[in-house]
Amino acid sequence: MDFLASLAILLVIAKSVEWAFEKVEIHPIIAHVLTGIVLGPFVLGIIEPTEELKVLSTFGLIMMMLYMGLTSNFSAIAQNTKKSVFVAFLGVVVSFVLGFLTVYYFGKGLTAAIFVGITLGNTAIEVTSGVLVKERVKREVSSILMGAAFADDIMAVYLIGIITAMASGSLDPLSFGWLTVKIFSFIAATLLISEFVFKRSRWFFSIVRNLNVFFTFTLILTFALAIIAEWAGLNQIIGAYLAGLTISRLRERKDPLVVTRIKLNELIEDLQVVLTEFFIPLFFIYVGLMFNPPLSSISPVLIGLLYASAVLGKLIGCGLGARISGLNWKDALTVGIGMGGRGSLELAILTFGLSAGLIDQTLFASVIVVSMLTALSTPAFFKTYLKRAKA
Repeated sequence: MDFLASLAILLVIAKSVEWAFEKVEIHPIIAHVLTGIVLGPFVLGIIEPTEELKVLSTFGLIMMMLYMGLTSNFSAIAQNTKKSVFVAFLGVVVSFVLGFLTVYYFGKGLTAAIFVGITLGNTAIEVTSGVLVKERVKREVSSILMGAAFADDIMAVYLIGIITAMASGSLDPLSFGWLTVKIFSFIAATLLISEFVFKRSRWFFSIVRNLNVFFTFTLILTFALAIIAEWAGLNQIIGAYLAGLTISRLRERKDPLVVTRIKLNELIEDLQVVLTEFFIPLFFIYVGLMFNPPLSSISPVLIGLLYASAVLGKLIGCGLGARISGLNWKDALTVGIGMGGRGSLELAILTFGLSAGLIDQTLFASVIVVSMLTALSTPAFFKTYLKRAKA
């Protein structure tokens, strides 16, 4: 089928399904991935995952990481820094262990087990924030949830660097230590520069005041950091995420007239339309098009155990971390349930793993199903638990 015709069909159907799902409060990611699965080789076979669609999806992924960085609140974690980091860390560790043991038990190999364990360790900040918008919780619990989800993203950036090294086959102890130094040096240098340029520099204020120039500067910074990250042996999406994160620090700028915050919000609003309606859906649609496991290889037991690992990993790890940090059991369980969602970043890691040959189609498909199930179930679990806790 012609490229433009394929693109039009995918977008129209994906957005139509998304609007239908919105009425029953189902996350848009599920609509986009399902569109790719149904129209792709796995079900109808109408549209193939062509090279042109891959290029657009890659650009969509970079723009998605930029948008995630822009909408992250760097100062949110400062209210409960130690608690948030500790909660996030335990959640990542327990999820990794459960995911690793599950995949290794099914005989998928050590590399695949490590990869899936890393993938399941991430929490989707968009699912967590969506849950908090709809449900009222204590301010401390909300702060820890958002701070832990943010810390999770930073840990995911580190883990993506490790996955990139795994793909190149150079992860011996010495290179692992060097990789860790490079990743944290890159993150630290970027944030330190942003501390001066975006919060204190006067010349940058003139850029911010002109929205067109500000938009162009944001794109230049995104691609520059993506290229630098690749030169450093990391993944491009690390640079894109850090570009958004550094610019988001304009919220911390001392500005009596609040001009910088207004311009930042205008930039996000302008980007949101083109990204959420075009580029970001294309990435998730392409993930669905890549979904093509042999029917005989699909194991409901594997999917069930991976889903249990994903949910229980965060419930046990984050819940225990919150309890140790001083929250009562009710609030600790609220944190554990709220951290259970998976979403965009996990699918990005999965796509990279499949392309690099770290996992096969069976694991790729299984974790995609798990990701969609957690995006569906986390808001429902959270709402039900809060109702019973209040009762």
